[in-house]
Amino acid sequence: MSTGPGAPSAPAPDTHEPARETTPRKTSMFSSLRIRNYRLFFLGQVVSNIGTWMQRIAQDWLVLSLTGSSAAVGITTALQFLPMLLFGLYGGVLVDRLRKRPTLLVTQSAMALTAIALAVLTLTGQVQVWHVYVAACAVGLATVVDNPARQSFVSELVGPRRLQNAVSLNSANFQSARLVGPAVAGLLITGVGTGWAFLLNGLSFVAPLTGLLLMRSRELHAVERAPRGKGQLREGLRYVAGRPELIWPIVLIGFIGTFAFNFPVYLSAFADDVFHGDAGVYSMFNTLMAVGSLAGALLAARRGTARLRLLILAALAFGTLEILAAAAPELWMFALLMIPIGLFAMTVNVTTNTSIQTSTDPAVRGRVMALYMMVFLGGSPVGAPVVGWLTDTYGARIGFAAGGAVAITAAAVIGLILARVGNLRLTIGWHDGHPHIRFVPREQREEELARAV
Repeated sequence: MSTGPGAPSAPAPDTHEPARETTPRKTSMFSSLRIRNYRLFFLGQVVSNIGTWMQRIAQDWLVLSLTGSSAAVGITTALQFLPMLLFGLYGGVLVDRLRKRPTLLVTQSAMALTAIALAVLTLTGQVQVWHVYVAACAVGLATVVDNPARQSFVSELVGPRRLQNAVSLNSANFQSARLVGPAVAGLLITGVGTGWAFLLNGLSFVAPLTGLLLMRSRELHAVERAPRGKGQLREGLRYVAGRPELIWPIVLIGFIGTFAFNFPVYLSAFADDVFHGDAGVYSMFNTLMAVGSLAGALLAARRGTARLRLLILAALAFGTLEILAAAAPELWMFALLMIPIGLFAMTVNVTTNTSIQTSTDPAVRGRVMALYMMVFLGGSPVGAPVVGWLTDTYGARIGFAAGGAVAITAAAVIGLILARVGNLRLTIGWHDGHPHIRFVPREQREEELARAV
């Protein structure tokens, strides 16, 4: 199915390649870092992402300390992502109209000021839970524009040929910071208090702001901006609705993001209620998950294509591992399972992101990515209070297992829908002594059955 001028055909959930590819099947793991503008972007994000993870851990633990409630942690998460749910599509319309670099300078500055304000309140002993709620909502408002702008800006930095690699490196960047940020946050919280984590996060935004200012405009890949006009929001929605390779991955990530990716709720509850630990245990869970996520991102950087078949299989594995972790009787077993959970969670995330970007016309990419981010992140306002209530009422194990069950069910149903849309059939056999599962066109499957008879 055509995806518009300038975009490749969509990756299909079978063994056939798109009609025209923008990336090779295999690529150098760090090829995008050869581009100066991307290096500046990447290095700025290294510093800022460490601060972001420090704030996430400090924010969740501060709310839990002030209220003693997992539901309150869920409310904080919901407020941070509620603006994306309400205004995410409008943010995408703005991003398609605006220049990305000046837009990011504004949004990153706004998030820096919010972190510093929360740091002042905490360090002076004046912080209350509603202050954290307001700060979370303010960050969410900035994210409405910042997220689709950053996602679509990557293609301007590296061009279509290196897009898969750059998206994967961005994820590896974020997960590398996840290895450092939670560990530093745990030390700060137990040593000097949460306020210092907020302050350092605010100061960390100096790095990406400097990187943006130092970029060379002439080396950016030009993308035609959408003119101001009526009906652009509806145009973006119609564009996605008419393309199964876009709409169904977005639906899948919506279910997983809403019910299975609520790790602040799940992991804080396991650390506090199940294993009776402190902030150090909570940050350890996040750090081990980051190890797996980093491995998943680096593996994705080696792949040249993003296949929907891989997305479905990774989502099934992710949900299964969540259910296994929910039943883990010992802390060390639960902690070790965080590594493969992180790996498959990142595979789902990167594969969805890349397949959507490479299947989308650049003229509407901001709106499509806004819809993707709205569904992925905006589902948290719905899911976080629900899983928080479920966790408080029935326990962390039931809540975590329920999230895994939702992921498995959604992946199975959407995998069948994509196979039906693509006129595919599932075939199972043996190859080199191992089971081999793949989707093949209906005609090929009938020929294989006829030969078997």
